[in-house]
Amino acid sequence: MTDVSSRSLRYENGDYPLIKLEDVWKIYQMGEEEFAALKNIDLKIYKGEFVVVLGPSGSGKSTMMNLLGCLDMPSKGVIELNGMDISKMDESSLAEVRGKMIGFIFQQFNLIPTLNTLENVMLPLDFQEVDADFAKKRAIELLKIVGLSDKLYHSQSQLSGGQRQRVAIARSLAVDPDVILADEPTGNLDSKTGGYILEFLDNLHRQGKTIIIVTHDMELVNYAERVIHIKDGLIEKIDNRKKLSDINEKIFDSNINVVIVNHRCISSNIR
Repeated sequence: MTDVSSRSLRYENGDYPLIKLEDVWKIYQMGEEEFAALKNIDLKIYKGEFVVVLGPSGSGKSTMMNLLGCLDMPSKGVIELNGMDISKMDESSLAEVRGKMIGFIFQQFNLIPTLNTLENVMLPLDFQEVDADFAKKRAIELLKIVGLSDKLYHSQSQLSGGQRQRVAIARSLAVDPDVILADEPTGNLDSKTGGYILEFLDNLHRQGKTIIIVTHDMELVNYAERVIHIKDGLIEKIDNRKKLSDINEKIFDSNINVVIVNHRCISSNIR
C-alpha cells in the first residue's frame, strides 16, 4: 500500500483530482435576501486520500458534502467529477456517473424501511441494472464482510444503530466506488461502535479507497491525511498531516480486515 509521503508527492506532481471545486459558491434566496452558504471554495481531492471536512454547526459543511457528492449544483463556479464538469451533464447522466463513482454513508443511515437488509445493499446495483444474481451474490459477500451474514432478511426495525450503519457501509461499497463520502458516520453511535466504524473506513483507505468524512467531531481528525477546516462558508485552512494510525502502526482486528472481492470481475460487470 502506498504510504502518506508518496501520496503527497503524487499530489505535488499534478495528478488530476477525482473531485475538483473551483471558485464554487452556493447561494440561497431567503425572501428578498441572499445567503451564501459557501463562498469562493477551491478544493481538489485526489485518488487514495483520506480527507476530513471539519466545521461547527452552520459552517457550511453539509452544503459542502452535497457539492462534493455532486448531489447539488453550485450557484457559481465549477465542480468536476473525474474530469467531467457536472454542470454540462443532464441529471440522468450525472446520476449514473455519481452512482458508479461515489458511495454515500449518512448519519441517519437512510435505509429504505420497506426493504430488508439484503435488498437495501442490492439497491445501488439495481439502479445500475446489474444482473440480479450477481447483485445478490455481491450484497451477501459485503454483508458477510461487515459481520451481518446472519441478518440478511431482517427488517431495519430489527437492527441496532450500529448494525444499520454497517448495512449502510455495505451498501456504499456495492458498486465498488472510487470514493466513500460519509456524513457524521459515528454521530448516532456509541463510542465503541463508532470506533469500529472508523477502523473499518480506515482499513478501506489502506486498500486504496478515497475516503471523505464530513463532521464536527475533532476526534475523527486522527484518521485524516488532510483536514479541511470550514467556517462561515469559507475554507479557513487546510492541514496536511499524518494519520495517527500510521504513526502508531496499528494492527487491525481481523474482523474488519476488509477485502474488496474480485475487483476486476466487479468492475467489468458494473462499469
